[in-house]
Amino acid sequence: MTLASISDVQPSAATTPLSRCGWCGNDPLYQAYHDTEWGRPQHDPVKLFEKICLEGQQAGLSWITVLRKRAHYRKRFFDFDPVKVAALTDEDLAELVTDSGLIRHIGKLSAIRDNAKAYLVLQAQGIDFSSWLWSFVEGKTIVNEWASFREAPAKTAPSSAMSKALKKAGFRFVGETTCYAMMQSVGMVNDHELSCHVRNI
Repeated sequence: MTLASISDVQPSAATTPLSRCGWCGNDPLYQAYHDTEWGRPQHDPVKLFEKICLEGQQAGLSWITVLRKRAHYRKRFFDFDPVKVAALTDEDLAELVTDSGLIRHIGKLSAIRDNAKAYLVLQAQGIDFSSWLWSFVEGKTIVNEWASFREAPAKTAPSSAMSKALKKAGFRFVGETTCYAMMQSVGMVNDHELSCHVRNI
């Protein structure tokens, strides 16, 4: 093989690692979440309700901790059906807090029920939950240009406004940093690094 032909050889797709946002590291579950969910616009109201609740569970923890428990949360909280979740009793919550498959924090778990009740109140008022949340970014994704995920802010004016509105509506564990994390994950904000392979998907 000549030097010229050697220089033309390109690494195969199998040996070339994909460029991903630095936060997802090498964990296969985290990478799959990053590649298929994080940053992709989500408009389903129940999925958005689930995301708000799960982001609240993360408070003080890493997202991978919640992600590893997400399937069990969906099982125990009826796939985040707001009507069924709102009907949970105090006795139900007392049992849930003993479940090692969940984050055993009574405040966080009871917040999911309170959030379901708040969701239903908004629905009864004729408010479309998805349209309402997306209104904080004027209905379209805010596209940022970060070389590193570390450049992204922890909160923004829209996330602060969303947090204030959610709290006023009766939601809990919805601080401004929690709201920004949710906005990133559901594609209200595109914070994929400039070099990330799914940035423009």
